[in-house]
Amino acid sequence: MRYLLDTVVLVRHFVGKGKIGGKASGILEDIENSDDSLLISVISLMEIMYLSEKNRINIGLEETLDSIESTSKYAIIDLNTDILRVAETINFYELHDRLILATAKWLQIPILSSDAKFSSIKEIEVIWD
Repeated sequence: MRYLLDTVVLVRHFVGKGKIGGKASGILEDIENSDDSLLISVISLMEIMYLSEKNRINIGLEETLDSIESTSKYAIIDLNTDILRVAETINFYELHDRLILATAKWLQIPILSSDAKFSSIKEIEVIWD
């Protein structure tokens, strides 16, 4: 199975700090011993770069990329026009989240996220607790 990681989950996972819900945590902990893969939107990488530059998180872009590149279990999904077309159909207040949600919807895969508002988007399965 493939899962998309929301930015908050990605940061908490790589930093090793902060709560991750039970189901999401189980997927992350078992990733090396399963056939699953974790996908990361380039939008999340952009958010990490920005938040790191503002000293709001304890991980930078290079460290994040090093962690992603350290195993074949992670893959980066680039933004493309198909995802933008899906994003146009999603009514969500924050652009970064809207693009991440559109990525999950376009790929037709669940997203690991603590954001309860994500569940309001039809056709997207949100995994947390």
